[in-house]
Amino acid sequence: MSSWLLRGLAMTAVHVIARVLLGVAVVNAPLHSTVWKTIAIAAVVLIAVIWGGIDGTADARANPDPDDYEDLTVRWLQAGLLAGVLAGIIGWALGRFVFAGIGEANLFVEVIAGGSFTALLIFAPAFVGAAIGRWLVRRDQRKADADDDWSVHPDRDGEHVAG
Repeated sequence: MSSWLLRGLAMTAVHVIARVLLGVAVVNAPLHSTVWKTIAIAAVVLIAVIWGGIDGTADARANPDPDDYEDLTVRWLQAGLLAGVLAGIIGWALGRFVFAGIGEANLFVEVIAGGSFTALLIFAPAFVGAAIGRWLVRRDQRKADADDDWSVHPDRDGEHVAG
């Protein structure tokens, strides 16, 4: 299974579960809908950031040279688009046939508008997480390579020492 397909299907499940739980919470406590919406979006974003960070960390460890990094941007963009379309279709079907409280939009709106929002909700945080993961690994690699700085190395001859 392609890595983007796995991520897209998993993030679809995360988004659909968050949306169902949001629908149940809003139906049961409608005065707190803003809080529930914020929690649902934060959960999806947090999972995307963490998973993107894991991808970035693993990629930076596998490829010490930044020129050899894998293209995580396209991987997460494909995953986000897949999750957006699938979550839109599943959300529409659940709202239409199963749960009355999770949405009233038609299929076209769910797939285009909802899918676009979902894709961005997954892609942007995952991209940020990957960048942070790579940055952390590179920072650790630079700390480990501090011994290679000959300007402060004890074996450097005395006449070249700045002083």
